[in-house]
Amino acid sequence: MSKKTNILWYVADQMRCDSMAHMGNTASITPNLDALIEEGVSFRNAYCQNPVCVPSRCSFLTGLYPHTTGHRTMHYLQKKDEPNILKIMKENGYEVVWIGRNDIIPGKWSKSDYCDMYFDGSDQTEKCHVKNGSMKFGRPSRLPEMPEVMKEKNQKYSFYIGKLAKEDQKNSFDWNCVTSALDYIERRSMEPDAKPFFIYCTLIFPHPPYGCEEPWFSSIDRNALLPRRPDIETLMDRASILTSIREKQCMKDWTEAQYNEMRAVYLAMTSRFDYQFGLLTDKLKEKKLYDETSIFVFSDHGDYTGDYGIAEKCQNSFEDPLSNVPLLIKPAKQFTVKPGISDVLVELLDLPATVADMAGIELGYKQFGKSFVGVIAGETSHKDAVFCEGGRIHGESQAMEPEHGSESMYWPRISSQHEEGPTHTKATMMRMGNMKYTMRLYEMDELYNLETDTMEMNNLINDIAYQETIIQMRQRMLQYFVETGDYVPTHMDKR
Repeated sequence: MSKKTNILWYVADQMRCDSMAHMGNTASITPNLDALIEEGVSFRNAYCQNPVCVPSRCSFLTGLYPHTTGHRTMHYLQKKDEPNILKIMKENGYEVVWIGRNDIIPGKWSKSDYCDMYFDGSDQTEKCHVKNGSMKFGRPSRLPEMPEVMKEKNQKYSFYIGKLAKEDQKNSFDWNCVTSALDYIERRSMEPDAKPFFIYCTLIFPHPPYGCEEPWFSSIDRNALLPRRPDIETLMDRASILTSIREKQCMKDWTEAQYNEMRAVYLAMTSRFDYQFGLLTDKLKEKKLYDETSIFVFSDHGDYTGDYGIAEKCQNSFEDPLSNVPLLIKPAKQFTVKPGISDVLVELLDLPATVADMAGIELGYKQFGKSFVGVIAGETSHKDAVFCEGGRIHGESQAMEPEHGSESMYWPRISSQHEEGPTHTKATMMRMGNMKYTMRLYEMDELYNLETDTMEMNNLINDIAYQETIIQMRQRMLQYFVETGDYVPTHMDKR
């Protein structure tokens, strides 16, 4: 390796892998992400380790599974002695620039241990200064435009808000973050002898509510959308969390045209995310930094977007709309790459090991990720299994999240999490090859053959033809929990 290269992490919130055109979505408009596979790799089978924000981020920033350190809720963040790739990169001579979402450490903490510059997206006048702060979700200042098809039925819990006014979005969170990243690249280009940089730019889009401004709002062809997954009540042997949310979101009388409108706006949000990514890559090229920068694009988890008749997400279900996430890597010029789409199974958990490998540094602690630098170069095997997990045991009230009143869009999911039946209980998903197995602590397990059942409609758990497969996968899951069940800190205490 000739020198340490720059690294850019460009992170979406709640973006599905199948929301990109090069993954076969006929309605999607993602030209900048699609172009990246001409000189990088897009992973078709990348999986997050938890289907909600905080546990997923605590995992992909450490290389530790959520259960290893107890990160299974939205309100248990990292503690001081936990590892973090941002902190490690700063300690190893990188200028770390953290822009946007937190969802990692308590908001009252200073970010100075984790980065050299921090910008929380809320005030464009505070560009990239280290400070305390937390991201605030904004609501449009005026009522958004509503297409005629969406005026007919109940919208309350659908997260649909429609076309946003362009002037309202001009200084919105994501635009502020991207502007801040562009400003940093501009300044950094004037310092040729500066330290290598690590930019962690983490946006909100396409996280619901489903709303976007022009020109993206109207750009998606509503007639080109892929088929929607069937409503949950038409399927057998499914997790009760899905049935519970479905009952409460009041979308049962929606027409297919309404679901299509929701899905189209989600793709519009994804397209805007793609456009903003293009601004960053154009700036890197303009400033002659592109070739010496390894670029990672991914999302913390996905979104149902009307599949199974459900909006948003939940904490203990693992269908591909939630668990299968985009992951694209364009390595710096000095690394070998075989461009295109890879079918290799990978996890977001592998990101710290990959970055450390590229940077030529040691993480300094035992973790469970595996560098995919070799896969980027063309290797066709990586891990035999990937995992995603979530939920709680009975009586674990601290894992329910604070209650929301019925006026909140989140009430259907949060109220379901407070039910003391099996609804919000523990489960772990594992994928090996094309087989996807979910073990549920208090409910029926699930098994899907993704080769013949891409929409995960037919639960094969009781099919006698698959019993040997189920035994093998249960044994592999036992091995997984034995290997990853705890984490011993690197420091020793005096007795």
